[in-house]
Amino acid sequence: MSFFDVDNRRAIIDRRAVAERLAGLSGKKAQAEASSILRGALEYGRAEVAKRLVEHPGDGRSAAKATAYLHDQLVRLIHDFVGDDGDMALAGLGGTGRGEMAPFSDLDLMFLTARAPTPEQERRAETMLHMLWDLKLKVGHSVRSVPQLIALAKKDMTIRTSALEARWLWGDEKLFDAAMLRFRKEVVSGTAAEFVSAKLAERDERHVKMGDSRYVVEPNVKDGKGGLRDLHTLYWIGKYVHGVERPADLVGAGLLTAAEFKRFDRAERFFWSVRCHLHQLAGRAEERLSFEYQPQIAKIMHYADRPGKSAVERFMQFYFLNAKTVGDLTGVFLAQLDEQLGKKGFRFALPTIRRRPKRLAGFTLDRGRISIPSDDYFRADPVRLIELFAVAAREQLEIHPTAMRTAARDSVLIDREVRHDKRANELFLDTLSCIHKPETVLRWMNEAGVFGRFVPDFGRVVAQMQFDMYHHYTVDEHSIRAIGLLAAIERGELKTEHPLSTAILQKQIASRRALYVAVLLHDIAKGRGGDHSVIGAEIALKLCPRFGLDEAETETVSWLVRYHLLMSSTAFKRDLADPKTIEDFARQVQSPERLRLLLILTVVDIRAVGPGVWNEWKRTLLRTLFEAAEERLRLGHKQHGRAELVEARQQELGAQLGWKASATRAHFKRLPDSYWLAEPLPWQIANARQVATAEAHIGDASPNVVAEDDSESGATRISVFTPDREGLFYRICAGLAAAGANIIDARIHTTRDGMALDNLLVLDSRNKPYTDNKLRARLVQSVERALTGAEPVLPAPPRGRDRAAAFRIAPSVTVAEKASSRTTVVEINALDRPALLAGLAAAIHGQGHQIHSAHIATYGERAVDVFYLTRANGKKLEHEDIERLRAALLDAAHNLPSAKAA
Repeated sequence: MSFFDVDNRRAIIDRRAVAERLAGLSGKKAQAEASSILRGALEYGRAEVAKRLVEHPGDGRSAAKATAYLHDQLVRLIHDFVGDDGDMALAGLGGTGRGEMAPFSDLDLMFLTARAPTPEQERRAETMLHMLWDLKLKVGHSVRSVPQLIALAKKDMTIRTSALEARWLWGDEKLFDAAMLRFRKEVVSGTAAEFVSAKLAERDERHVKMGDSRYVVEPNVKDGKGGLRDLHTLYWIGKYVHGVERPADLVGAGLLTAAEFKRFDRAERFFWSVRCHLHQLAGRAEERLSFEYQPQIAKIMHYADRPGKSAVERFMQFYFLNAKTVGDLTGVFLAQLDEQLGKKGFRFALPTIRRRPKRLAGFTLDRGRISIPSDDYFRADPVRLIELFAVAAREQLEIHPTAMRTAARDSVLIDREVRHDKRANELFLDTLSCIHKPETVLRWMNEAGVFGRFVPDFGRVVAQMQFDMYHHYTVDEHSIRAIGLLAAIERGELKTEHPLSTAILQKQIASRRALYVAVLLHDIAKGRGGDHSVIGAEIALKLCPRFGLDEAETETVSWLVRYHLLMSSTAFKRDLADPKTIEDFARQVQSPERLRLLLILTVVDIRAVGPGVWNEWKRTLLRTLFEAAEERLRLGHKQHGRAELVEARQQELGAQLGWKASATRAHFKRLPDSYWLAEPLPWQIANARQVATAEAHIGDASPNVVAEDDSESGATRISVFTPDREGLFYRICAGLAAAGANIIDARIHTTRDGMALDNLLVLDSRNKPYTDNKLRARLVQSVERALTGAEPVLPAPPRGRDRAAAFRIAPSVTVAEKASSRTTVVEINALDRPALLAGLAAAIHGQGHQIHSAHIATYGERAVDVFYLTRANGKKLEHEDIERLRAALLDAAHNLPSAKAA
């Protein structure tokens, strides 16, 4: 590669001037002095490249070339300083070979000799490497003879790819040229299909490792799906098969059109800019575009806020649109290549179908993939653009890349007339609600640009990210994944994980297509400002009739979109043992059909957020709410009164315990009604035995703490039986925080004789239950220390970078006075951090109030903690109490509290 397109090269490094300084060195300290001179040249050159990047923030590729030029000159200077007998060539590999390096990329070198390296050649290579290491450069290196290179390249695809990009840097140029000639003749010739297959398999493996989606919200710019490495892969394949010397030559090779190469070039330029800024900000070779850096790069590249979208969300949307472009171009490129190799009898793609499809509706079959009979097939009838995907879904066929390429080109033909065509909408609805993995076909439709043209409201959320730690994917990818999960539930593939949803979807809903449309539209209004649920419900009223849904289905879809967060919000942030919670929820839902649909929508919405978000505890809460609400809606009233329920629960426990009647009655009398209504039978049994064990202890009452696995909730239950005291709940929270536990739910009870019986559910830092007995014992000891020792000290924030620090969440306190008839419900939203719950508990106790239950939810960086409170006298909070408490909680949410319990 030539560096003639690097502007003002001497301003980066003046090799002649540096060489003159090096030539004047002698003696034992010459090498150390040389390293000092070269280090200064490296720092000066890096500063110049960084200055240029600041002046031209969108021209990262020029910065990458300038950085490679700087390293080239340093390598040449070191080579000449060490000395050379003219018997060794120095070559750059990887990014060094391509002449494109991010600011802190590795330097990749090969020392090439004609025959097996001599001790003198190895000494010179080692001296050069030591000088490069003295510059704090990370160097990948190899010392190989030409025969070794050829032999290794035949066996190892990584070495073969490196050799493909090798570029002469310095030394014996004739030796290097002869080696490359042998490489093309002996290794490359006749192995195109093998190389292409290997590179595609390697790409797929890399994608799986990086999340297997180009819409992961913290993407890897270099190795992620749709990133720079995918563009490099296309170049490698083009170079291997056609011998192209630069990406622009892919047009002449017939692999991309001129317009497609423009898109290739634009995407590559953008990704290089992002990657260079990322390295500069991190001060190291950082490739993951994490939340920490996204707002900074958005600002550097001059993105600004717009109504409904922040600057960082606009920047990341452009990032994902470019990643989508890379995916589109990859499909086009590989289709053309497959055709070219096919003519020579060397196809790398295998037929994808072993059976003859029944109905192709005028489309053709090309090696098992659906294709088009002519280039003007879509222009003759644009409705066929929708039909292509409908047939692919129905017949479970892959779409030939030629058809995808033409569909992408002709997607502009989808106008108002096509969007309102009855047949087109029927075909779209068939595709959307197809039971055979509709997410795959919808993803193809989205990548071709057909989805967004046919449903413009969906087009507005394509590649749109949400700048938070909760959502793992862009809005469009999240919605498509949710549809895929819905179809998987309907096929029965998730019956073990979701038996209730599976039974409902397969047998108990009136309109499955209404549910599929609701899943598609539930986030359709994100990024518009305002409440996306309300705006989305209005969009549903407009779109559903167009799709062919009747009036009742349209009303159902609109309601589901409007209230798609209702069930999760109620289940995760309210006390399900409080009859008022169920009453209020049932009043909003109104019908069993809506309840069934809402449950399934809620399940797929949560699961599609990303890996690790769904857990057994959420399943338990949702099922508990569903069953309570379903009974209420079916019967129209509470089946049992409060007193009858309490008595029934007590009788059930008595039968299980097998105690003497007097002991059983005494246990029943000690605990308030709220305990019997709130706690499940297995917990009541465990609590009763814990209380009996504790009271069999001779001497003063002391804390009794138990940690046990709770398979039903998928968490670890911590039960504490101890004399009640001021600040007790705070101390329990502080003890658990000190052990690194995350509290996800808590219920607090006080016996009639002044003892506290508290049940909490906790997970570890990986959101898993504590299965190790030693770790459970550690939890118990930490809580016991907090209860019996001096005032507990809240744990310090963890060292290192905190991903949540990139976010700004203004703490808020909401009081729902009507959410419970017996308590005041207080909800706090704040930036999540260790010991936040303990700090909030300290603030509540500082006001002299009693906590009856606590419900803890986290959404990425956002914590939502809900407390059911009364005053010390058991009454609901007064207005003055609420205002004082609000101030105390806001103060605690803003600042980590001192380790002082009230």
